[in-house]
Amino acid sequence: MSPFTEARISPKTRYFLKGLFQRATDWVEINQRLQAVCGVATFFETSTDAEALAEHLAVSPRSLPTDDRVAYGDFQTNATLATRIVGLVKQRGFSPQVVIEPTCGKGTFLLAALDAFSQQLQRVIGIEIYQPYVWAAKMALLEYFLERPHRKPPQIELLCQDIFSVDLQQINQEISGRRVLVLGNPPWVTNAQLGAMRVANLPHKANFRNLNGLDALTGKSNFDISESIALMLLRAFQHNSGGMALLLKNAVIKNLLFEQPRLQLRIGRVEQYVIDAQKEFGVSVEASLMMCCFDRAPETQCLRTYLEPSGQTSIRYGWEKDKFVADLKRYRQVQAFDGICPFEWRQGLKHDCTAVMELTRVGDGFSSAADAEVRIENDLVFGLLKSSELKGGQVAKAKKYTIVTQRRIGQDTSYIREMYPLTYRYLSTHSERFARRKSSIYRGKPPFSIFGIGNYSFLPYKVAISGLYKMPVFTLVLPENGRPLMLDDTCYFIGFEQFSQAAIAFALLNAPPVADLLEAITFAGAKRRYTKEVLQRIDLGAIAQATPISQIQARCRAAQLENIPSEQDYKAFLDNIRLLMSPTPAQLALF
Repeated sequence: MSPFTEARISPKTRYFLKGLFQRATDWVEINQRLQAVCGVATFFETSTDAEALAEHLAVSPRSLPTDDRVAYGDFQTNATLATRIVGLVKQRGFSPQVVIEPTCGKGTFLLAALDAFSQQLQRVIGIEIYQPYVWAAKMALLEYFLERPHRKPPQIELLCQDIFSVDLQQINQEISGRRVLVLGNPPWVTNAQLGAMRVANLPHKANFRNLNGLDALTGKSNFDISESIALMLLRAFQHNSGGMALLLKNAVIKNLLFEQPRLQLRIGRVEQYVIDAQKEFGVSVEASLMMCCFDRAPETQCLRTYLEPSGQTSIRYGWEKDKFVADLKRYRQVQAFDGICPFEWRQGLKHDCTAVMELTRVGDGFSSAADAEVRIENDLVFGLLKSSELKGGQVAKAKKYTIVTQRRIGQDTSYIREMYPLTYRYLSTHSERFARRKSSIYRGKPPFSIFGIGNYSFLPYKVAISGLYKMPVFTLVLPENGRPLMLDDTCYFIGFEQFSQAAIAFALLNAPPVADLLEAITFAGAKRRYTKEVLQRIDLGAIAQATPISQIQARCRAAQLENIPSEQDYKAFLDNIRLLMSPTPAQLALF
């Protein structure tokens, strides 16, 4: 593929280059003349590059196939958006002498910066791994200065390199003492996605969030490449005068701020300007411009507003003492209920083998996606609820069923062969499907292993919530035909032995203070808004102290519960919370 396929070469630029090639004696002279015109140092790295462009110009312009860069998270910023962003950067008081764009693409941001900061800009550094984009940027810069013959260009360097291999410390030394602006739009793609595409330019996969072993194994170690790029740039340039303005996913900005107490980056006046990514890039992604100043006392809060007028209220989010919250103003009204839940929230079953493990009732037997007819013993089959079935109120019947092969994580599954031969035969028939499970959590575990299982899974009464919903809705889950219902791994729950205790917890969790707290501490755009970590912050003890039994009973009646908890039930609930939050020495000795 020609390296010039992405380059837009205007008739004026084409005419200029053809004349230059005719007049110049060699490619060194061509480079010198081009640098004098547009500021780009070493326009051609070799004479071969110059010859290739001359050959390209000799043929008629035509459409050539290009690489599908969208698959790499590459969404080129249009000129209007780039100009709007750079204008805002200037409006916010930035006056850079050096502009650095870590993934400059076709140079749209570089052109906008040249326009906005023409008086003081001394040096521009653009870094881009994709060679056709480097040539597109060079041609764009050449055309820009051909249209402005009286403008003296700054020193411009376009590096065809992977940003992770660039010596940022060397650049830092070279620009020491000058105001710097790190500007641009890093790729919106995760390291896992690039790894699946077998892309070579992956960042070092260090556990930079200090995740524990299970979290690192189950997906929390997957991060956006832009997060790694932004963190690398902040560390490199944080002690300079100036700042950063990058287009990033909202989740990336949140992660950077979340890690700030540990990272202690010297950034301040952190601001987030939400953009319409669907309008600008044609993708359904929550994204924003993150702007901050360098060489400031480390700031742990961010002002979130909108790049374009939206009528929505600006909010401030981040750290309030030792709590990370999504809306600081709202949080301060309910922070008394942010503490520790006395009951441990659990995640539902994880098996990663839906075609085999999930069943549909057919007469006296079952069917699965793997087999039209499944004849197995009933003892290991339990009703299964998914997120879509947790709509509030109470649920006592499942549409789907699942095979529960273990009662605790890591349990030996050889017992199935002896006690449940039909189930063992069915599972064994599909051993290859279990072997193809990608997650490393199953590595070295007994056959047909599952996760999210323990004694808590078999408690008869549960209060559950979908982690995927945008609003908090808690559902009371009852047994089906005397057998506890299971939940899948998109759900979270707390379990109880007694109906009255579950009903009280259900009523408290659906109280306005809980909804207000969750709205204040969670982010609406998160893929999984409600997690174990979030739910564990609900201080049910404090909420119970502030809620009279009459309100509990009223909510239970509104949900049409068959039995309404009594005052005695409520007292027992409160006593249980006190016991859980203040265990005796004898109880502590059991752990």
